[in-house]
Amino acid sequence: MTQEDDGLDSLVRKRVRALRVAQGWSLDELATRARLSPSSLSRIENGKRRLALDQLVTLARALDTSLDQLVETGTDDVIANPVIDGTHGLMRWPIKAEPGMTVVRQRITNPPPDKPDGMRAHPGREWLVVLSGTAVLLLGHRRFRVETNQAAEFPTMLPHAIGTAGGPCEILGIFDREARRGHNSSTKAPPATDRP
Repeated sequence: MTQEDDGLDSLVRKRVRALRVAQGWSLDELATRARLSPSSLSRIENGKRRLALDQLVTLARALDTSLDQLVETGTDDVIANPVIDGTHGLMRWPIKAEPGMTVVRQRITNPPPDKPDGMRAHPGREWLVVLSGTAVLLLGHRRFRVETNQAAEFPTMLPHAIGTAGGPCEILGIFDREARRGHNSSTKAPPATDRP
């Protein structure tokens, strides 16, 4: 066994214990869920029993995670720098764990559009949080005020637009692949919703 294998083995054992403790489960509770004896689970966590692939799969299921997440070691690229879109004044960060998802930071200075043709609809979901100021979210025929530190999540098949309520506001938005594609493919972008 190589030193790298030893490091992964130790990491997985610590991760199993940390996930169990985070759930508030005793050894007995996780052992029951994983169909292992409490003594076997204790030996696994303490490195006194060899880790077998079938046990890892069972433990991952019992801990409500995936085998990939249980054995993941990629921590080299923890810090991500934004990609600056100078045309629209946006900062974008891709989400590595979910390819296709994007985080966008945007300053909004215009009110929402007055006419329904200024609203967009496309497949996907969006989530946003207001970092400062007050945003106005138009969603179908409804109008929502989203204050600083409040969040909104909605399906983008509903016609939608966002603007500011009085003064500038700053938002952080998360777009799934379809929502981002919908914003990128829009040919006519209303001024208040010029986002990816």
